[in-house]
Amino acid sequence: MNNGPDGTILLQLVAMKMPFGKYKGTLICDLPVSYLEWFQKKGFPQGKLGILLETMYEIKLNGLEKLLVPLKKA
Repeated sequence: MNNGPDGTILLQLVAMKMPFGKYKGTLICDLPVSYLEWFQKKGFPQGKLGILLETMYEIKLNGLEKLLVPLKKA
């Protein structure tokens, strides 16, 4: 069993755009941390979008955004 990070999720963070709300059309990786914190307090959406938003929140919270730089350039 692989306990490492799921690379497909990281690729989706730099490719998928927010489908609704104030930041509709913004790449998930480019959402401001304040918006992700709002979701963290109110509850992340169900399904894939929620997983992506929660993952991005954790990445920003832990200062790991540099992991996404090579993926954004690809």
